Amino acid sequence: MKRVALYARVSTDSQTVDNQLQELRRIADRMGWEVVVEISDEGISGTKGRDQRPGFDRLLKGISRREFDLVAAWSVDRLGRSLRDLVLFLEDLREQKVDLFLHQQGLDTSTAAGRAMYGMLSVFADFERSLITARVKSGLQRVRDSGKRLGRPPTDPAKIDRAKVLLAAGTSLRKTAKLAKISPAMAAKLKGQMVE
Repeated sequence: MKRVALYARVSTDSQTVDNQLQELRRIADRMGWEVVVEISDEGISGTKGRDQRPGFDRLLKGISRREFDLVAAWSVDRLGRSLRDLVLFLEDLREQKVDLFLHQQGLDTSTAAGRAMYGMLSVFADFERSLITARVKSGLQRVRDSGKRLGRPPTDPAKIDRAKVLLAAGTSLRKTAKLAKISPAMAAKLKGQMVE
């Protein structure tokens, strides 16, 4: 008997996960799965990361511990909103040999058709990653070719001179940074240069 984790999510506090969980329970009963845990995130957008979705975090921990054989969710958008995040999630599942069932999409990675669909998603995610990398590299090269400097703009020399005077007078790093309107890290760097 497959041990299954049911996962449900809604984006707003005015919605409820009850309908999703009720349907997933029915499916689990019909398929003969043992529901070992029901996990939900209520009032949390699917665009939020794992650190802001306690239920999803709990789900991922359960996957890494192999607490269940299958994750069942109402729909792919309940898991997340980006293809890349979904593929990373699927890779976590695959590494732990945990299957995925998505009711609305009719996806079940424990079947041959489901594994084929997963393979296609992986190909599209890799393609998307390579396109993004190519666009970023092209954009950076275009900026370099136009003669523009990349990175943070240099600190105003007048601010550096003021900071050096303050530091030489024994002013603390924090106070120097505040008075010279520079970062505390820059103040520390300047103090280090003065000591050398």
